[in-house]
Amino acid sequence: MQDLTQGPIPKHVLRMAAPIMVGMLFQTLYFLIDLYFVARLGDAAVAGVGAAGNVQFIVMALTQILGVGTMALISHAVGRKDRDDANLVFNQSLLLALACTAVTLVGGYALGGAYMRTLGADAATTQAGIDYLYWFLPGLALQFAQIAMGSALRGTGIAKPTMVVQMLTVVLNAILAPVLIAGWLTGKPMGVAGAGLATSISIAAGVVMMALYFARLEKYVGFDRSQFHARLEVWKRILRIGLPPGGEFALMFVYMAAIYWAIRGFGAEAQAGFGIGQRVMQAIFLPAMAISFATAPVAGQNVGARRPERVRATFYASAMIGSVLMLALTALCQWQPSWLVGVFTQEPAVIAVGAQFLGVISLNFVASGLIFTCSGMFQALGDTLPALLSSASRMLTFALPALWLSTRPDFELRQLWLLSVASVALQAVISVLLLLRALRRADRRMATAAAAT
Repeated sequence: MQDLTQGPIPKHVLRMAAPIMVGMLFQTLYFLIDLYFVARLGDAAVAGVGAAGNVQFIVMALTQILGVGTMALISHAVGRKDRDDANLVFNQSLLLALACTAVTLVGGYALGGAYMRTLGADAATTQAGIDYLYWFLPGLALQFAQIAMGSALRGTGIAKPTMVVQMLTVVLNAILAPVLIAGWLTGKPMGVAGAGLATSISIAAGVVMMALYFARLEKYVGFDRSQFHARLEVWKRILRIGLPPGGEFALMFVYMAAIYWAIRGFGAEAQAGFGIGQRVMQAIFLPAMAISFATAPVAGQNVGARRPERVRATFYASAMIGSVLMLALTALCQWQPSWLVGVFTQEPAVIAVGAQFLGVISLNFVASGLIFTCSGMFQALGDTLPALLSSASRMLTFALPALWLSTRPDFELRQLWLLSVASVALQAVISVLLLLRALRRADRRMATAAAAT
């Protein structure tokens, strides 16, 4: 356990963010490695895998519910030096993870085919998406256990073990991907199904490694059989904090589905270009997301310790660090967007769409970094509903206008990307205003609690 209620805040944020970013980078490499080999199978395969991969936003919505609630409650418990409550929250989060795993598998296999038939630009794209999704679902389902354990460690101020496990699983995925997708060594290529299977096997290995770490090395929280029965009051605490962030990712799924639906008339090349550009953007967002993930436990422990001045200082430091990083990445995308997309495909039409997407969408990188930082602060405060309201505003300012634009005869892809930039800028303003209000309310609560002790 690391005490984040003492010492320089920028140092804590950077110390936490560094391994988180490395871990997230390797996590993103799961999809970039799959994308690299899948791109060799053609535009339909890329478009199908991209559309099927959008299902991950649904799973991420559920993992956010579990992960954010677990991290916030454990960080608060650590801040007030309540180890028993931290351990109880951890074990109850594992029970929730098992339930979510079962729901993901049943729902995915029951509805996955219908989902792909709705979004696929043509029959080949639809079939590629189904093949990939069905083999990818076990890995998606296993992410709940991985997130529960990683979030518990993050709440205690520890990030390196999760990073190491993610690095090892990505190495395994890099080995398995060409073997299963292209049939290297075996001579039996599985195509897009191999991409999904390689990722599922790698995630399963990661879950086993995390479980071994908790069983043998972790001292502050750990497995406790006596707590492996449902405690509904603890589930309610986790869900109260976690549901709004889960809703944010559910809205992201709607946002992504709206884009795929809006651009389906431009063909598989457009969907493939957007799919590659989106994956590249996710990788570029890693520094800002790492800062956000580090912000939550640093501010969260100080909320538990009733240190409002350190809570505010965490926001200011994280916002500054994140903005500088995102400004540098904006310059990169403005400089060489075609090169970033060209790493994954040599198709000129696909590169043109992906490069245009990155060139325009990068204009909102700084605003996106602020949104991520605000989200981390809301999680630390245990008041995550404002972040959901902020995300919902984007659905009104982007999704509905995007669907309307797609019906116009003069509709162009660039119009869609510019609309996204404007909606993100507005969301950033709303997030900052809502956070300042939440901080004022938290100041009063912490002052009242400190006076009562």
